[in-house]
Amino acid sequence: MAKKDEAKDRLRSRFQKGVDKAAEKYVASIPFDWRLYKQDIAGSIAHAQMLAKQKLISKKDAELIVSGLVAIQDEIEQGKLVFKPELEDIHMNIESRLFEKIGDVAGKLHTARSRNDQVALDLRLFVKEAVSETVSKLRDFQRALLDVAEANKTVIMPGYTHLQQAQPVLFAHHLLAYFEMLQRDVMRFQDCLKRADVLPLGSGALAGVAYPVDRDFVAEKLDFGEVSANSLDAVSDRDFVIEYEAAAAMTMMHLSRLAEEMVLWSSAEFGFVELDEAYTTSSSIMPQKKNPDVAELARGKTGRVYGNLLSILTMMKGLPLAYNRDMQEDKEGLFDTVDTLLSTLEVFAGLIKTLKVNAARMQTAMANSYILATDLADYLVRKGLPFRQAHNVVGRLVQYAMSKKRSFQELGLDECRSFSPLFADDVYGITVETSVAARSAIGGTAPARVAAALSRARKLIKVSNER
Repeated sequence: MAKKDEAKDRLRSRFQKGVDKAAEKYVASIPFDWRLYKQDIAGSIAHAQMLAKQKLISKKDAELIVSGLVAIQDEIEQGKLVFKPELEDIHMNIESRLFEKIGDVAGKLHTARSRNDQVALDLRLFVKEAVSETVSKLRDFQRALLDVAEANKTVIMPGYTHLQQAQPVLFAHHLLAYFEMLQRDVMRFQDCLKRADVLPLGSGALAGVAYPVDRDFVAEKLDFGEVSANSLDAVSDRDFVIEYEAAAAMTMMHLSRLAEEMVLWSSAEFGFVELDEAYTTSSSIMPQKKNPDVAELARGKTGRVYGNLLSILTMMKGLPLAYNRDMQEDKEGLFDTVDTLLSTLEVFAGLIKTLKVNAARMQTAMANSYILATDLADYLVRKGLPFRQAHNVVGRLVQYAMSKKRSFQELGLDECRSFSPLFADDVYGITVETSVAARSAIGGTAPARVAAALSRARKLIKVSNER
């Protein structure tokens, strides 16, 4: 019998009839789960070493298995190993190749193991690595935000609610808002790691294994913090995958909001920032265009990450315990989410690093608005007027100024006093600079508070790097 047929026979030993070709292609996961080869081989090596330690196989057999697995990994990384769809998945492709390299000794590797706990192990190893890389790229992005914030820490811009000018804020304060969002994202991924950091190997197909295995030994070899407490749960849940995808969806939402602002701010109507040519494209027919494609794609790719999360939630919601083949659908969405998030973080960090800020345009935008209205109300409050009355007075003053098409600074004192006798010459000392300086409560946009926030942010990243 040909080796190819021997491999298929090991997979279908109970069956007398060959699998339908269309069905064979339909059930195969090797077109995408080949990405788990490193994790699968690492898990198999640790498992073989444990089997030898527990005298379930000989030390010589374990060494032969390990050397064969190392050689297979080299073959995969050199592009020499051709994966076979008829072997369904990465586990059987590696096992089949191991048989070809070392003979029947390869059959001893699957002692005290099922593909159910094997794939759960591979996915947990993958998610752990993905979390580490994700946090690293989040930190890079945070550093990019801090660099731009510090380089423009005196720049004042209009702050918005409902996309209407509201109150002046420091540009650095605005960017620090995203730093805080990303900081929570970091914490979510770090928290996700706690749930992923549980060894499922040793759970078998669903009921545990009938061999004296040492799960703690394997956990130590693979750097897991603990072993699973229930074999059914270990092989049948993917909440750690869902948690990564949920955290990724939240991060992409934050990136998408910043992307939206980059699109708006770089438009001719705003002109607050200029995006570097490396992160924009030209139009095929309009030579004046500088399209913010990177920002737009970051905004657009958020939808696919949401879709991946919804897909796995929907897939898992109706599954009885324990493993079901539906769970093969957990991988493509996860891989796509990891790839999308990591690439978005990387390219968007570059976009932010090369951002040019137009402080003069921001100043002009505020000069032509009534952004200091709240400061006028606060001015009247300090003169003794209850805030609600002050709000009413300034509201009528805004309406009057708009009807005259004049700014507050262009109104005469007599005009202001016609709305309240509390207005005096010192009202003309209210500027965007005094406005931001006045917001000195913790978390506010006052320069001293923002300087402290920048310092705190740097320390947060430094402490994270030292861990």
